[in-house]
Amino acid sequence: MFTRRSFTTHTVALGLGGALPRIAGAATDIKHPRPLRILTPRGAEANLAPVVESFEIICGCRAELVIVGADEINAVLTLESMLQEFGVDVALPATFGIPDLVEADAILPLDALAQEYAPQGLSEALMYTSGDIFDNRLWGYQTDGDVFLMFYNKAFVENPELAERYADQNGHALRTPQTWAELDRQMAFFHAPDAGRYGGCLFRTADKVAWEWWARFHAKGAWPFSPNMEPQINGDKGVAVLEEMIAAAAHLVGADLDLFGNWARYKKGDIYANIGWGGTQKSLYEPGSAMRDNLINAPLPGGDINDTHVPMAYFNWGWSYVVAKNSQQPEMAYNFCVNAVSQQVGAAAIAQKNGFFDPFRADQYQDPAIVDAYGAQFLRIHEQAMLSSMPDLYLARRSEYFDALSYWLLAALSGDVTPQVALNNVAQSWRATTDRVGAKVQSRRWKALRDTYPSELRKALADET
Repeated sequence: MFTRRSFTTHTVALGLGGALPRIAGAATDIKHPRPLRILTPRGAEANLAPVVESFEIICGCRAELVIVGADEINAVLTLESMLQEFGVDVALPATFGIPDLVEADAILPLDALAQEYAPQGLSEALMYTSGDIFDNRLWGYQTDGDVFLMFYNKAFVENPELAERYADQNGHALRTPQTWAELDRQMAFFHAPDAGRYGGCLFRTADKVAWEWWARFHAKGAWPFSPNMEPQINGDKGVAVLEEMIAAAAHLVGADLDLFGNWARYKKGDIYANIGWGGTQKSLYEPGSAMRDNLINAPLPGGDINDTHVPMAYFNWGWSYVVAKNSQQPEMAYNFCVNAVSQQVGAAAIAQKNGFFDPFRADQYQDPAIVDAYGAQFLRIHEQAMLSSMPDLYLARRSEYFDALSYWLLAALSGDVTPQVALNNVAQSWRATTDRVGAKVQSRRWKALRDTYPSELRKALADET
């Protein structure tokens, strides 16, 4: 049985005083008829282990994981709101999926619970909160700092013969790519299959291809929608981005691999460039990896916009703790979420080398176990990106917008349609999605989202005139 007194005693014993919320009813015992059930993406079990352990010690109740595929969380959670098959209390959806879950009425707003129970300073401790706020309400707590980053093969860069040849061909020294055009040029230069070298291993899969296009498009200096939600992706800049991706595809290998296949392929050490997240780094940096001491970590390429170089950072994935709509223990579920993102417990979760959660609090970058898992070089790049990331498309029906984009990007990349036709079709689909949601409310949301872009990038982006 859990009481306020036992909660406080366990919290102090664990050194977590001040990190966790006050549970409702100071004099009320809370009985636990069943374990708290946590809907968890497959692959995150290691990250959840210290979270569950600390929660069970503190609260004197059990928590159990309900494991589903990473791309099944939203569907299962939405069905749970109607059928309650698993009795889910807490879930870990991808952060970009929160707006769709709100629209489906599948999760609870946390504002009232946070006002009553959130520990002081919690929101300030979390580095990225844009994805947890929707329609001016709090829906979750970010627990995975998934900024999109680049990885380069140090042996390629430090090869004196290749470096000299590159300088001769391009009139300047080989360096970490500052723009997408420079990255494409370097991948083309290094791509020599007969010599056992490949330019890149960027994703060209239905679930990930849109992210690269999205970053490249912003680097052209354009907003994807006007303030009134008119698509702006099928003009000259959008077409140019897709044409550049088609050209770059000639210098890729393993572009159709899934996440874990990508990591395994890049570990062979014969590819110049890769793209990914902290989970990528953990895999490449693990002891025994051929790439452990052969990595150059870097941010995404930026853009030269109006004669000014604008750096790029993009928070495009991440996982957030949310409370399921039909939880029979919403206060305990909320406590689980806050415990999970507290300083010590959050750091223990991130340090798990077999899990894919990445730093999400500023106090995690000096933690010895986290430094050991990622390496200091990566953490410097990651922290900088976390402080200046543009958001993903946190709008209702985000999945519809990105599914249409991904479908037609792949159609153009495979040569089935021209880039112009592909993007015209995307724009048409986007208009239909906006109409289904309601242009007025969606425009209001988009204007609010634009305001969350980092100031330097926001000033550089322009609407079509």
